[in-house]
Amino acid sequence: MGAAHLAQVLRGLPTVPNPDLLVGLDTRDDAGVFRITPHLALVQTVDFFTPVVDDPVLYGAIAAANSLSDVYAMGGKPLTALNILCFPPDKIAPETVSQILKGGYDKVAESGAVIVGGHTVEAQEPLYGLSVTGVVDPEHLLTNAHARAGDLIVLTKPVGTGIVTTAAKFDECPPEALEAACRSMGTLNAGAAEAAIEAGARAATDITGFSLLGHLHNMARASGAGMEIFAGEVPLLPEVERLAAAGNVTRGGQRNREHLEPHLQMASNMPEMLQAVLVDPQTSGGLAICIAESSAPVLLEALRSKQTLSAQIIGRVVESTPGAVSVIY
Repeated sequence: MGAAHLAQVLRGLPTVPNPDLLVGLDTRDDAGVFRITPHLALVQTVDFFTPVVDDPVLYGAIAAANSLSDVYAMGGKPLTALNILCFPPDKIAPETVSQILKGGYDKVAESGAVIVGGHTVEAQEPLYGLSVTGVVDPEHLLTNAHARAGDLIVLTKPVGTGIVTTAAKFDECPPEALEAACRSMGTLNAGAAEAAIEAGARAATDITGFSLLGHLHNMARASGAGMEIFAGEVPLLPEVERLAAAGNVTRGGQRNREHLEPHLQMASNMPEMLQAVLVDPQTSGGLAICIAESSAPVLLEALRSKQTLSAQIIGRVVESTPGAVSVIY
């Protein structure tokens, strides 16, 4: 569901006040957080989607990494996961479904969590993902509402997965470009989260379906600030600009652009293909971490030591209309 439609759906829901609900619906954060003790809180999230690649094991692994990412975006550690699986039994062989689950199982095991069950539904198209429960110390909680003017924004994975996987569906994607995208989507954000906590960061979000600019807009709005993005510093997947220029853009990207339009100022000289990448819906993207400028070198060094796919400063938090995003080229 696009950001605009989701906002309409959530608008009518009542607020349930609870002193132990540390993160709920108000800030549109990546996961909910509920305090159990002064030093322990539960992190809960759920995510699932249709296949983005043909290989069922890889699809399962990417979907699992994407679901686990919401816990990492809060600075948490995943503990347990439940499979969520929808598929048409008359169209997909049981062996294929088992491979999807195997991919998810392996990725959850890599995270140190365990799958404890799940639920299946017959549907017209396959959908797979996880409901994940994790834990976090409230003193080290990352949220999308704690960015402050003067912070630098650091990104831990390149962007462009939506464009690359769309091109692959039409056999227009070079194998090496698809391989790079799959490696990125299948990489856990565990190291990025650990680095953020070690460096003293308090604000982060993971980059998924609302796009890089969409998630940064949500973070800016929740934090009561604006953001300046240096388009030329954003790390991109191989071939993504060429693939975008060839027309491999998505309807989701167009919806993201339309939703952001009132809050977004794009540099007039920025190529259209790069604009398309910045609003491209991502699958299992990296973390965008906001950190004080004085602590940024510590964060960058920690990210590199943990071999994250990217450790790049892409912008800064500024005093502005809450939610405003300005893209400089």
